[in-house]
Amino acid sequence: MKCLIIDRVHALIGEELSKYMQVDTKILPTQEELAAIIPDYDVLIMRVDPKIDKTILDAAKNLKVIGVCSVGLNHIDMDAAKANNITVFNAPGMNANAVAELTISKLLDISRHVVAAHIDVTKNHEWDKYKFVGCELRGKTLGIMGFGRIGRRVGELARAFKMDVVAYDPFLKPEDFEKEHAKGVTVDEMLKVADYVTIHVPLTKDTKNLFNKNSIAQMKDGAVVLNMSRGGICNEADMYEALKSGKLGGYGADVMENELAGGGLTGNDTFVSPLFECDNFLVTPHLGAQSVDASYDIGVMITGKIKEFLNLK
Repeated sequence: MKCLIIDRVHALIGEELSKYMQVDTKILPTQEELAAIIPDYDVLIMRVDPKIDKTILDAAKNLKVIGVCSVGLNHIDMDAAKANNITVFNAPGMNANAVAELTISKLLDISRHVVAAHIDVTKNHEWDKYKFVGCELRGKTLGIMGFGRIGRRVGELARAFKMDVVAYDPFLKPEDFEKEHAKGVTVDEMLKVADYVTIHVPLTKDTKNLFNKNSIAQMKDGAVVLNMSRGGICNEADMYEALKSGKLGGYGADVMENELAGGGLTGNDTFVSPLFECDNFLVTPHLGAQSVDASYDIGVMITGKIKEFLNLK
C-alpha cells in the first residue's frame, strides 16, 4: 500500500504508517497535480487544501481512506467519496482547546489594542499609552454562535473573565446550554445583546454571508465580531464598511473567504484584502489548530482510525 501526505501534519503520522506502507509527501499540490498522482495511492492524509472534488475522487482508483487532520469536511465532495467507496475520517474535538485559546487571545488583543500599540512602539518609536485606551472583558456579554466542543470551551474560558455567555446552536436543547452556564438564544437575540460575537459554525448554504450589513445593523454600536470558523460566513465587504463607519468596534478573523487562492498560498502567491486598511481588523492565517499539542492529538486520532480501518496490526 501507499500513502500520500499533502499538508504539514504531525510527524508521528508518517512515522507510524511507514511501518505498514510506503509514505510519500507532496505539500499542497494543486487540484490538477493531485488528480494526476492520486491513482497510485491507497491512503490520503490532508487538512483543508486543496478542495477534493469529484474529478480527484474519480481518479483515485486505489484510494480507500482519507484522513483529514481537522474538523471541517466542507472541502471534500462527500457524495463522490461515498460513490467511490472511499471512507473519510476527521478529528473532531482534537483542536477545540487550541481554537478556543486563540479566540480568547483575539478578544483580548482587540479589546486592548495590543497589535496597534506594539506597532506604534516598534515601528513608529512612540511611547504613548494615551493612544490606546481599551475595554475589559469583565461584565461584557459574549455571544457564541455554534456551541459544540470549541464553542463550549470558549464559553468556559470566557466565564473565567467574568463574561456573561449567550449562545446559539439549533441542535441543542435549553438544558444543554444551562449545563454549560450559558443562556440559549436566537441569532437575532444574540445580535442585540452581545458586546462580542464569536463564530464557530460550519460554512453551509445557510451560514454563507450570515454576517452582513443587515445583521450588523442589529448589533450594538462598537460591538466586536470574531470569525474563527470558515471564510465566507462574514461578508467581507460589509465588514469593511462597518469597520470604516465605526459601527463595529473590531473584527477578528482566523479565516478569510479567499484564503485558499493560488493553491494554498505557496511559492510566490500573495494575499490582499481591503480589510487590511482597517486598524481595528486583526487577522491570522487560519492557525486556530496550529499548536504542537493539537497537532499531536490529531495525529494520534487519525493514525488510530486509519490503522483500525485497514486492520493494520
